[in-house]
Amino acid sequence: MLAERPKILYLVHDLSDSTVHKRVAMLKDGGADVTILGFHRNNTPPRSIHGFTAIPLAKTYDGKFIHRTLITLRMAVTISKYKAYFVKADVVIARTLEMLSIAVSIQSFISRSPTLVYECLDIHRLLLKQNIIGTALRALEGWLAKRASLLITSSPAFIREYFDKYSLVRCPSYLIENKIYQPVPQIQPILTRTATTPWRIGWFGAIRCHKSLNILISLVQQMSGKVEVIIRGKPSYDQFEDFHKQTSGIQGLSFEGPYKNPDDLEKIYGDVHFTWAVDMFEEGLNSSWLLPNRIYEGGYYGSVPLVQNHVETGKHVKSFGAGVQLTAPLQDQLIKFFKTLTTDEYKILQTQAQVVPVNNWILTKDDAVYLVHKLTNLRKENNE
Repeated sequence: MLAERPKILYLVHDLSDSTVHKRVAMLKDGGADVTILGFHRNNTPPRSIHGFTAIPLAKTYDGKFIHRTLITLRMAVTISKYKAYFVKADVVIARTLEMLSIAVSIQSFISRSPTLVYECLDIHRLLLKQNIIGTALRALEGWLAKRASLLITSSPAFIREYFDKYSLVRCPSYLIENKIYQPVPQIQPILTRTATTPWRIGWFGAIRCHKSLNILISLVQQMSGKVEVIIRGKPSYDQFEDFHKQTSGIQGLSFEGPYKNPDDLEKIYGDVHFTWAVDMFEEGLNSSWLLPNRIYEGGYYGSVPLVQNHVETGKHVKSFGAGVQLTAPLQDQLIKFFKTLTTDEYKILQTQAQVVPVNNWILTKDDAVYLVHKLTNLRKENNE
């Protein structure tokens, strides 16, 4: 029999990641008791998340795949000292392939295996290599996922373009988009923006696309004060030659550091006309398939998304009747768009963004309860 409140062990790639905190909040509000075990990217990892214990394993670094692999191998060998957390759990959610390998490795140390769920919200480029490395990683993923009862992912394109075509993962899938989590739906704010130049573009969240940075720098330079770009979030410094040097001393472009999610979302999105929702970090692969947090955050606060028309983000936004669809060559299209944009045209774009039904942007407590119910049923089915 399951306890009245199911016990969930959440294995994560970064204890400080705001999306991890969002998922923990959903599990809590859905009626589960949660323990969080994972790596961390900050020097001082949190020891609790939404009132639940968070246990740091080791520090890892953005982009350092070999280092993360070695750390994962070491943890897979020494994970037995954490077996008490696994024994007590009804369900283990392993976020990323690294955490899935750790979850599977512990099974040899315990007699009572909890139900295992694989959460995959990004497809690493190495998994898509058509060589021995990619073949080996997909084989490993498929072998590990044989122990999993469910796959959680965040975009239908991940299922359609990767899991159905290339991956050897065969468990059922469950889609949870990267929407804002709002336990009790609030009245959606209607934020008033002055529909005149300078047009302000916000690039918020994970800052990792050097092509986007180069395009936006060129845009503000060529528009002579008619366009401004505000960048906030967490840059992946390994993806840029010198991020701070590149973003310093350019009139109309500024990097304003990190922000607190969700506390600062209304302020930062309410201060811009447009959301930069273009990602060319892994063109034709993960970047073409993902549905990033920023389209939901910007959408909720009425910021007009700038998207590429041929990728999943563009198609998703287009289905709502909102946004600006950009075609190649991207930089030429941007310059043409902003040179001809009028106040009346922006007001139409703004209205289109604001009339999208709010449920396209948010998850509520009902979604949280359904998620935990689904996880609980997995455990019951496995025990039958």
